[in-house]
Amino acid sequence: MPASKRAANRYYSGPPSDHFDGTLFFNPGGRMPGRFTDLLKWQFNGQRSKWPATSPSPFPQARPAARIEGSGLIVTMVGHATLLIQTAGLNILTDPLWSQRASPFSFAGPRRVNTAGIAFEDLPPIDLVLVSHNHYDHLDLATLRRLKAVHDPLVITPLGNDAIIAAAIPGMRLSAHDWGDRVETGNGVAIHVEPAHHWSARGARDRRMALWAGFVIETPGGKFYFAGDTGFHDGINYRLMAQKHGGFRFAILPIGAYEPSWFMAPQHQNPEEAVQGMKLANATFAAGCHWGTFQLTDEPIDEPARKLAEALAAEGISGDCFRAMRPGEAWEVPDTGASR
Repeated sequence: MPASKRAANRYYSGPPSDHFDGTLFFNPGGRMPGRFTDLLKWQFNGQRSKWPATSPSPFPQARPAARIEGSGLIVTMVGHATLLIQTAGLNILTDPLWSQRASPFSFAGPRRVNTAGIAFEDLPPIDLVLVSHNHYDHLDLATLRRLKAVHDPLVITPLGNDAIIAAAIPGMRLSAHDWGDRVETGNGVAIHVEPAHHWSARGARDRRMALWAGFVIETPGGKFYFAGDTGFHDGINYRLMAQKHGGFRFAILPIGAYEPSWFMAPQHQNPEEAVQGMKLANATFAAGCHWGTFQLTDEPIDEPARKLAEALAAEGISGDCFRAMRPGEAWEVPDTGASR
């Protein structure tokens, strides 16, 4: 559709770039999200696996330490794409979601099948929040509102998402950035906002009006990579991360919500691709996220973890190096790992 006939971007106004056409964001050289007819084809394909109503984690709810100083690194899974990263005296949350549904509605939409791995009341002081994009399973305004009231963290997010948050939560501390930006946050830590292959929307009329991204956390104890929500995209962004950052002590990579692949591949990677991403990005350790908490797609609840184990075995990588993390699981990540 010609730009002159499009609705104006309600979240962001800025100059065109290699991933922004002046109105909408896009994936350079990538694939567009499916059309509405594709969505209907998927929804009525009859291939959706039946998930259990509840799927308790084998780990009890964690009670994190207040701070982890220096080069120590403890990563605790809350659920889906929400993890607590503790290092260099800072507490960082990725895509925080404590609500019961990943939805604009309290009565409909994907429902949590296991308890959050950390009770909200047991969170340590939260300094930073990384919000990768505006889909409801990643940008949860109810949770951000609670975090503002109790912790008042700084939220770092890609362009346009700040407008959504600011409209709903006045006074929240926001820092919005384009791909390639670097943000100093103190304690020797900096956040790099990096490309992901995805898209965005809160409703039917704002598709691709806010940017999506991954993040690199640069610390005295090494670099950590949160890929956000992403399709594999021929490994292009993983190669870019290795070229730009040299490698990672630790990466958080999505491993779920990939079936059917003909529809999901532009936005979600499968476990085999996640293992290739770990290798291409030169990450020593990795945590699998985006699985087992909210049913978003067709695969069985336990398939991502099983296929991850198979992919690691095929590549000769120890399962101790890439874990499909479950709610409540806390991982004290070594600062030097065994050879992959």
